[in-house]
Amino acid sequence: MADLIRKTTETLISAARDRLPIAPLAADFGDRADLDTAYEIQDEVTKEGILRGRRPVGRKIGLTSLAVQAQMGVDQPDYGMLFADMEYADGASIPADLLIQPKVEAEIAFVLGQDLANEDVTIAQLIGAIDYALPAIEIVDSRIVDWKIGIFDTIADNASSGLYVLGSRPVKLADFDVRLCGMVTEQAGQAVSFGVGAACMGNPLISSLWLARRMAQVGRPLCRGDVILSGALGPMVAARPGDTFRVSINGLGEVNTHFAEGNDT
Repeated sequence: MADLIRKTTETLISAARDRLPIAPLAADFGDRADLDTAYEIQDEVTKEGILRGRRPVGRKIGLTSLAVQAQMGVDQPDYGMLFADMEYADGASIPADLLIQPKVEAEIAFVLGQDLANEDVTIAQLIGAIDYALPAIEIVDSRIVDWKIGIFDTIADNASSGLYVLGSRPVKLADFDVRLCGMVTEQAGQAVSFGVGAACMGNPLISSLWLARRMAQVGRPLCRGDVILSGALGPMVAARPGDTFRVSINGLGEVNTHFAEGNDT
């Protein structure tokens, strides 16, 4: 089992480096393709990244839609690691050759001002620990060919993480409605995705509370300064070279990104 996990780790790392998608992973593990094994692979990929100089800066939450959870056969979200080299500034161009099959999701990002070390952290403590919020574009990607993923594949593949873009105007929680804020994603000026805070497990703070408790349980609690990508507010949209996206969230502002073409930067 250890050898198979090691081999799978190396395969995922090579796929990301070479930008060549691979076959789904679960079949190789048979009846051992459970969530614990998937997270063990994710942890090994994370450790390799850190050894190569990547710096963890937070966590992302995936599978926050009940419909998607049902499709995947799970009753909870999943999580992945955020690294410093995954972050792009508002309005920046994403290099054309950096990802394999990217899609964009509109999200609310929370930045922590305090550690969250307790497994039984409360919603009040979470709210008190959040320094500010930002509109965010998560650029998801999959190392699995044609996005043919199940829950095992996406967890092992760092919850299908790619990159993320944060807005540049921090907003305190008291200054916008986290649950009822409306979201519009525009592609080249045309609206392509709509949503609301409540689409994310009823409230992005609920998904973030799940994450805070889960990370404390597994011994890697969220810390001051960490970024939380709290989950999608609406349907994801495929991104192609030359595409420009703008996400607007009521009360929170907007964030923009562009996918470069060829040598365009």
